Amino acid sequence: QVQLVESGGGLVQAGESLTLSCVAIGDAFPTYIMAWFRQGPGKEQEREPVARITWSGDATDYADSVQGRFTISRDDAKNTVYLQMNNLKPEDTAVYYCAARNTLIGGWPYWGQGTQVTVST
Repeated sequence: QVQLVESGGGLVQAGESLTLSCVAIGDAFPTYIMAWFRQGPGKEQEREPVARITWSGDATDYADSVQGRFTISRDDAKNTVYLQMNNLKPEDTAVYYCAARNTLIGGWPYWGQGTQVTVST
């Protein structure tokens, strides 16, 4: 099992950048696929992750809404996954959640508590 702890959220203006971090506490971090999800105010959590990265970090994919602006990366030596968010927009305002799984397909059994990102105009 793994426990996930996010940090790095905050209040920024549109066009600015922010980097979220998610530390995994537990064993075998390199065996986990990691992802970031978000839930906007008054909305359900988006079903698909905004960003996902494989075990080795050599493959990533992004939601269309963040493609070209967000970058997911991982540092296995630090048991940490990052989400670099550039050119933030007000519609990026959400609670961002880190998630993990150690299977290629299926659900995400491990979740962090979330970190709030607010983008003002």
